[in-house]
Amino acid sequence: MTAGGPQRRAPHVLVVEDNSLVSDALRILLEASQFRVTTAESVADALRVTASDHADLVLLDLTLPDGDGLAVVSGSPAAREGDRPTIFVALTGRDDPVTRARCMAAGCADVLVKPVPARELVSRSRAWLATDSAGERPA
Repeated sequence: MTAGGPQRRAPHVLVVEDNSLVSDALRILLEASQFRVTTAESVADALRVTASDHADLVLLDLTLPDGDGLAVVSGSPAAREGDRPTIFVALTGRDDPVTRARCMAAGCADVLVKPVPARELVSRSRAWLATDSAGERPA
């Protein structure tokens, strides 16, 4: 404990993106915004990360070298005791109703079309991770 109360851990964001420029930019932006960030370049990498290190938020590209990014949603383990459920958000260049519906049906909380303005991504990430005093995420 610190003098100001219990120390809270930084929310863990997993960025699943095969374009290293995009991945690096997202990592830098989110780390500067006080998130703990891990990156993965493929479905297999993302599943390895989620199996060993709970992610609070997964920002997920759909087109990955080894398959559809939505496989990360269905393949990730359930939250362990004490962990909040993982929030999945699709980041895609596809701006059409079919893609949006497919992402939402797979379990994504939201779909953002690239390029996403930096301030919007940070503010939405904070909102997705916000909890009320009872520890529940807002609906």
